[in-house]
Amino acid sequence: MKRLFRKKNQKKPHKRGRSRYEKKIPPAGPVKISLIDYDENNFREATVNSIEEVFPFCDSPSKTWINVDSILNQEIIEKLGSHLRIHPLILEDIANPHERAKMEDFDDYIYIVVKMLGYPEGLDEVDQEQMSLEQLSLEQLSIIVGPDYIISFQEIDKPGDPFEPIRERLRTGKGKIRRMGSDYLCYSLVDCIIDRYFIVLESVAVRIEVLEEELISNPRPSTLQAIHDLKREMLFLHKSVWPIREVISRLQRCDSPFFSDVTKTYLKDVYDHTIQVIETVETFREMISGMLDIYLSSISFKTNEIMKVLTIISTIFIPLTFFAGVYGMNFTYFPELKWKYGYLMFWVVNLFMAATMLIYFKRKKWI
Repeated sequence: MKRLFRKKNQKKPHKRGRSRYEKKIPPAGPVKISLIDYDENNFREATVNSIEEVFPFCDSPSKTWINVDSILNQEIIEKLGSHLRIHPLILEDIANPHERAKMEDFDDYIYIVVKMLGYPEGLDEVDQEQMSLEQLSLEQLSIIVGPDYIISFQEIDKPGDPFEPIRERLRTGKGKIRRMGSDYLCYSLVDCIIDRYFIVLESVAVRIEVLEEELISNPRPSTLQAIHDLKREMLFLHKSVWPIREVISRLQRCDSPFFSDVTKTYLKDVYDHTIQVIETVETFREMISGMLDIYLSSISFKTNEIMKVLTIISTIFIPLTFFAGVYGMNFTYFPELKWKYGYLMFWVVNLFMAATMLIYFKRKKWI
């Protein structure tokens, strides 16, 4: 996910209205194209070999969901755009994986771009809580919503399907998804994406809790680096989810006949979830900023404790050093040098002074 923090690739200048797909580009390899055609009483699911096989379903009265699991094959995008009369600039946005989340309303269709976050396949909840955001996969999802069809373009073909719960609902006919139109299917896809953000935030919450315990008990230079990593990741999460709020808001307000008032009511729930994600991200950002202050305070307290111990030791040895210096001078006449118990008395006096000073420091609660 490191590529996500790079600057957006600069596009080559081209004439407005002219697509770079006009230049024939050979296919970039096999692409998985899945088709689901359904209505309230019928259901059909298939994996097609060529994009031309889905064209009759786009013009049928039943609802159709076409999912393309790669944007590398530009020829497929070009053929699909030509059949559905999709604007060339939209085709260009579909092929660019660095687009910002947005929604554009056309007469014949609605174009939506959102960002998906997810974990690699096969991880359990414990593994997910221990992962950093850089280990997550970020994928751009482009959605074209037509009168009776939806076309979704996932960035890459990879193991695992984030929309498998939706496919299962379509297969079993549970809920109202097969009775509703393509707009309700679009709502279900966006709702599934927002739900995945909550899973990521749960993992971040665990990391913050562990980091706070480390800050209090034993802050280290690596702790500071972890705080900066979390701060950068929260900024990235904020940039990913904030535009989705505007996308859903525009879908609620749009006058397109493709979105019914019933579906717009469901979109309000998704909008509330999006606001909740944004507020959680903002809360985490404030907590992480506070953790920097805690780190500095912990380091300062730890340094003060060390300096206090060293100061006490130095203070105790000052009079001892004085006596040792006096009796270490090379004068000829020292009254105590000829005394039988002089050496013993020297240690008694020194130990008495050290003990007295320790008792005094203890009463003052300096140690």
